[in-house]
Amino acid sequence: MSTDPDCIFCKIAAGRIPSHKVYEDDHVFAFLDINPLSEGHTLIIPKTHAVTLDQLPADSLAACGLAVKKIAPALVKVTQCPDWNLLQNNGKLAGQVVMHVHFHLIPRREGDGLGFRWPAGKLSADRATELKTAIIEKI
Repeated sequence: MSTDPDCIFCKIAAGRIPSHKVYEDDHVFAFLDINPLSEGHTLIIPKTHAVTLDQLPADSLAACGLAVKKIAPALVKVTQCPDWNLLQNNGKLAGQVVMHVHFHLIPRREGDGLGFRWPAGKLSADRATELKTAIIEKI
């Protein structure tokens, strides 16, 4: 597993910085966010250092997905929040602050004030066809 000695999340996963760990396996480390958006807000990080999701090895990505599946139901039970968001940002323009792949599990409840509203645009059939063709060619 590659790590970055200057990365705060690599240091947390290695136990060099204290955290409130809720889950750990060979590929993943999960802990409570110290600046939570809601009670129980949990960060799930791969132990392998990668800045963006597309740079993460497939086995680490799969392990993160399995960790979400294990942790989310526990958060629902403990916080009694019926719903939750899974948020993952790639790059500064997308809102990534710590440059190590991480997933936010954010418990949600009615009236929590968090909200999210992105202005939906329009996609013409012609532009959709162009985009679809170009994406398929690059995959």
